[in-house]
Amino acid sequence: MRRRGTALALLLAVLLLAGCGGGPAAGERTVVRVAAAADLTFALAELEEVLAEQHPEIELAVTYGSSGTFLQQISNGAPFDLYLSADLAYPRRLVEDGLADADDVFPYAVGRLVLWSLDDTRFDVDTGLAGLADDRVRQVAVANPEHAPYGQAALAALASAGVADAVAPKLVLGENVAQAAEFVQNGGADAGVVALSLVLSDPLRDVGRWVEVPVDSFPRLEQGGVVLAGAEDPAAARSVRDTLLSAQGRAVLERYGFALPEG
Repeated sequence: MRRRGTALALLLAVLLLAGCGGGPAAGERTVVRVAAAADLTFALAELEEVLAEQHPEIELAVTYGSSGTFLQQISNGAPFDLYLSADLAYPRRLVEDGLADADDVFPYAVGRLVLWSLDDTRFDVDTGLAGLADDRVRQVAVANPEHAPYGQAALAALASAGVADAVAPKLVLGENVAQAAEFVQNGGADAGVVALSLVLSDPLRDVGRWVEVPVDSFPRLEQGGVVLAGAEDPAAARSVRDTLLSAQGRAVLERYGFALPEG
């Protein structure tokens, strides 16, 4: 009688362990939580379609924002599995802090800046960054340089053009580069120095006019990501990374104006 009771207890324990396993139940999809730089807003939405083809068992839960803000949040324990930054230095910093493994850091793209405006009567983008010093230009939108790599690059480009001091009183700071683009789109700024990937998106493709900012006028926007040490399913997060770096993923990034990292 004791043996039968012991066997029953062991069987129940095995069944309970099986039911409490960490993996998803049959038919369920694994959710990968992604903290993504705002310049990826439209490109990553298209990449989700590629992911659905390559890994139908995985679902993305993406939060967009400024890379510096995400760095601080992740450092404070925010629950993300994958971090896609507009600055490769940020994922490397997480490695230094013990929040990711060096082998899980990867470059995925090089960002580009554009000067964009909706109103040719107030500002002609063909005058370039130097034209922003004109008194007719009242507000210029950029991402907040305190935590947004695209904002830092925009200020460097303005300094290179010799108009940083003249434009400084006109600056309107977006929380991230996508919000800076919204300021231009909504008429809150006469011009903006924003990500090429945003003005190439379907909502903005035919809105206003833009010219590319010379790449030698600001530090290289090398973008990179990392699978975080606290990822619930590291293998699934790495599958998302692999999709981003696949031929199909790179083709999407190129369509949105991203250059590809060397090597």
